[in-house]
Amino acid sequence: MQVAMRVLVTGRHGQIATALMEIAAARGVELIARGRPELDLERPETVAPAILAAKPDVIVNAAAWTAVDAAETEPVRAFLANADGAREAAAAALALGCPLIQISTDYVFAGDLDRPYREDDPTGPSGVYGASKLMGEKVVAAGTPDHAILRTSWVHAAEGKNFVRTMLRLAETRDEVAVVADQFGAPTYAPHIASAVLAVAARLLREPQDGALRGVFHLSSTGPTASWADVAEAVFARLAAQGGKAVTVKRITTAEYPTPVRRPTNSRLDCGKLERRYGIVLPDWREGVEACVARALSASRA
Repeated sequence: MQVAMRVLVTGRHGQIATALMEIAAARGVELIARGRPELDLERPETVAPAILAAKPDVIVNAAAWTAVDAAETEPVRAFLANADGAREAAAAALALGCPLIQISTDYVFAGDLDRPYREDDPTGPSGVYGASKLMGEKVVAAGTPDHAILRTSWVHAAEGKNFVRTMLRLAETRDEVAVVADQFGAPTYAPHIASAVLAVAARLLREPQDGALRGVFHLSSTGPTASWADVAEAVFARLAAQGGKAVTVKRITTAEYPTPVRRPTNSRLDCGKLERRYGIVLPDWREGVEACVARALSASRA
């Protein structure tokens, strides 16, 4: 049974916030989305007042600086948004006496393990973005005991900037696209994340004394391990199935596609803890990619 709750999400125009707004409406959950200018993580002093004024039952901090490469040249902005902003969200949660769900990332890890990462594995971000998100986790944990930190990976949606939409855009002008085939993870569809976030929020409210529901959890799609090239092939297969052009993938190595920040070779997350504590298992990543492509194409053809 759905718990009546008032949920505030930061990052009003982000992929997860957008999905939350849609899913919450369908489930009868009151959702308040806050973003710039009234709540701007790069101006941390705006965060707590905006949250406190809304008086939510649960806070979801989904806003973040996510420009991985740009963070290297603008570290102050990245840490303001991802660490200082998160600290203020935690302070607001503590003041209100409500749970905080902090959205985090696989980039807190170095990406060099030969198995999926567990929550208690050592962190070791290789760039500013990952370091700022890791600091965000730490200040949230220090700022309020009533928190659930959800690390996810390779987020995509029919809106916003993401890999799936980039592949669809490139398909408009190319017959072949070169894609890295030696980085592995799980693309995770924003609506699937949003559904899980609401389930986590309901449990946090329903069981306020259960410490097992607090802490760090991994939240990503199920299905076979995927490389970026595998995901691109899935995108193009769905595109062709819906009457689009045929596009092939040229598999390349990371060395052939250098970026300012080294991407994790292994972004796989072990989500067993989330399943054990919450009973939440996300769908196969291929289901999410197919739904994302279908929705994006529908929107573009409308």
